[in-house]
Amino acid sequence: MPVASRLAGFGTTIFSEMSALAERTGAINLGQGFPDEDGPGAILEAAAAALRAGANQYAPLAGVPALTDAVAAHQERFYGLSVEDVQVTMGATEAIAASMLGLLEPGDEVVVFEPYYDSYAAAIALAGGVRKPVTLRAPAWDFDPQALEAAVTPRTRAVLLNSPHNPTGKVFARAELELIADVCRRHGVIAVTDEVYEHIVFEGEHVPLATLPGMAERTLTISSLGKTFAVTGWKVGWACGPAGLVVPVRAAKQFMSFSGATPFQHAGAAALALADDYYAQLAATLRERRDRLCAGLAAAGLEVIRPQGTYFVNVDAGEDGVAFCRELPGRAGVVAIPTQVFYDDREAGRTLVRFAFCKRAAVIDEAVARLADRRAP
Repeated sequence: MPVASRLAGFGTTIFSEMSALAERTGAINLGQGFPDEDGPGAILEAAAAALRAGANQYAPLAGVPALTDAVAAHQERFYGLSVEDVQVTMGATEAIAASMLGLLEPGDEVVVFEPYYDSYAAAIALAGGVRKPVTLRAPAWDFDPQALEAAVTPRTRAVLLNSPHNPTGKVFARAELELIADVCRRHGVIAVTDEVYEHIVFEGEHVPLATLPGMAERTLTISSLGKTFAVTGWKVGWACGPAGLVVPVRAAKQFMSFSGATPFQHAGAAALALADDYYAQLAATLRERRDRLCAGLAAAGLEVIRPQGTYFVNVDAGEDGVAFCRELPGRAGVVAIPTQVFYDDREAGRTLVRFAFCKRAAVIDEAVARLADRRAP
């Protein structure tokens, strides 16, 4: 049977393809962005305690109150934001999909910065929307303000912004965010921000778009537990902001999964309450692993584009990235992701390849050694 036309062309995600390739070949998987170590023991114990205490049935639609309160407290604690409403979701990916389904009318346009996380395009398409890409140009990952202005039309409903940015590792600077905010205010456009890497910043500062003048009332902020606490399998995310933007997300989410991950929601409240030193140590550990992988990739003869944040580093492979990644497991026993699959303008990212460094030091070292030997006969 044919796939519905709104999903035609999406096929199987690159993450599924490359992770299956890693499994089949026994290669080290530096493609998909999941840690190979568990998160803090205290939150694992909190999840176990919730299971034992009977928190195993449906949660309220909006989410477990302890978690929705913790999300609001987190926004106030780190950013001074007062949140009107919170909707818990099955990971940030569901929050993005529900926001598009709840906020877009067919034909509405959404401005996205490419390369973009692949679920963005699918979520916009499922909602009957139209994506309008603005290209981030390597190696600095700058965008042209005139291109942003040109992307906005009378049909523009939203800007979908990811910072810190996957797959580039860019942390949008305050000046860039002010340009985006100005466009939103002048054109009456809402912003949907994906901030799942908010605590994984090495250079610069994570500035939530909602903190800029006039943006709190027009910004829906999305984040999750997975990346910050190394529990990507828990699939606990949220959307927060003004009730006028959160309620449409809830309206869509109730017919997607209604609720889920009840014991993990309880544990999420404990996670968000961890002391500041946890967040500082997280960034310090991942900075060391970034530096370790960047040095190894450079030593292996690859042109490294050093990231400011997230789990990922890009290199310029000097050849077609898709072919490079499909051959790499056989040549070196390592799996990576071709960055070009996250672009509409494939030529802009044709030679770029993304590696994940959210792995143990020993795994990074072994991957680097294999990459150094990849040209050996």
